[in-house]
Amino acid sequence: MTFRGGIHTPEEKDRTKGLPIQTAPLPPKVVIPLSQHSGAVCEPVVNKGDVVKKGQKIGEGKGPVTSTIHSSLSGKVVDISPHPHPFGSSVLSVVIESDGKDEWTPVLKENEDYLSFDTQKLKEIVREAGIVGLGGAQFPTHVKLSPPDGNGIEYVILNGAECEPFVTSDHRLMVEKSSEIIEGLNIIIKILSAKKGFIGIEKNKPDAISTFNSQLSRPTIVGTPNSQLEVVDLNIKYPQGSEKQLIKSIVNREVPADKLPVDIGVVVNNVGTAYAVYEAVRYGKPLIERVITITGNGVKEPRNLLVRIGTSFDFLIQNCGGFAGEPEKVIMGGPMMGIAQYTLDVPVIKGTSGIVVFLKESTSPHPSLQRRGLRGDEYLPCIRCGRCIDSCPMGISPNLYGLYAERGMIEGGRDFIDEAQKWDVMDCIECGICSYVCPSNRPLVQFIKYLKSEVKKKTKNGKR
Repeated sequence: MTFRGGIHTPEEKDRTKGLPIQTAPLPPKVVIPLSQHSGAVCEPVVNKGDVVKKGQKIGEGKGPVTSTIHSSLSGKVVDISPHPHPFGSSVLSVVIESDGKDEWTPVLKENEDYLSFDTQKLKEIVREAGIVGLGGAQFPTHVKLSPPDGNGIEYVILNGAECEPFVTSDHRLMVEKSSEIIEGLNIIIKILSAKKGFIGIEKNKPDAISTFNSQLSRPTIVGTPNSQLEVVDLNIKYPQGSEKQLIKSIVNREVPADKLPVDIGVVVNNVGTAYAVYEAVRYGKPLIERVITITGNGVKEPRNLLVRIGTSFDFLIQNCGGFAGEPEKVIMGGPMMGIAQYTLDVPVIKGTSGIVVFLKESTSPHPSLQRRGLRGDEYLPCIRCGRCIDSCPMGISPNLYGLYAERGMIEGGRDFIDEAQKWDVMDCIECGICSYVCPSNRPLVQFIKYLKSEVKKKTKNGKR
């Protein structure tokens, strides 16, 4: 089984897929944003001048959809003010200077008997640990593990596809921490009372597939019977790791428009999220660090690193030998869905899977633009070739959205929003395929993001 559309991108994973995870050096300071999740922004629960320990709560959110934030090292709070965020804005952040001791807060508690905990206690541990989706969406995990009444969950899927080019952080985590990921899956299955768990991995990661199959072939796995767990080797196709496409590929169910996976009895979590759940439930450890890949032809020594949340991009790139030449772009995440950074003084956040650096000579314009003498930031009119429609995994019409967005930005008026809604613009998953295949170099993803923001504004204003 597979999903419609999609493309085969160059993988570019050879630089790091065979490199074991290393622990990054302790940074001299961390800048920890109080917004690292979907939902309400956290408020600081510490003050400037406070001495904090590693794992101590420094931010807490109010409302049903929010999370908590913890210090990733021990030291002194030297500032609480807006700082650059990888998403391009300035966000209220807690700045902590390290004392070099790296001491844990004494309130953490190991739980050897965690399998005896009831579901409410398990969800509370996950909430207090500040765990969010580590695949990039950053949706609070305790909320995802609390489906509305009446939404019975049949299947839990762990997303190990990692289809984004260059990035190998999930790959290495699966190879090196498979038993812990399985236990995290067991915990999630118990919380949701699900019937079966799947671990979806693309076929280009045979070592990870073999490792999980070996673990599941043992006589017993504490928690969930082996018969309830299955490793699924997935076709190598982008965006295989997108939630809706993963569900289609593994259990052959489609998420209807305006619905969520829970509405069809499925919950999807990233393998890194499952690992974080296990560490929180078993050892009381909050989410203060994660594995990221630092790679690209612009980095001298690409690596997979275990990094403290709040560590600056600049510190990590220097730890990897620095730039290999003049950089053109530094991207958080991968080249398809990642975000280009305007400064290196941004911190690693919970949703950072990688840092990819491109040299100037590797970011040349599309050949069709080169023939016309155009720059990479220029684009041409739509030629109605249909490539974006054929490749779109959601079966929608990116070319139309580009035309509507241009009309709205140039001519004004609001009718373009209604037209975009009529053609299901909100179903777009922003995978980047349409921009990638467009011979006119049209910034279709940016057009679509603009339209979606306008639709949200209209909807919000309509509710007032």
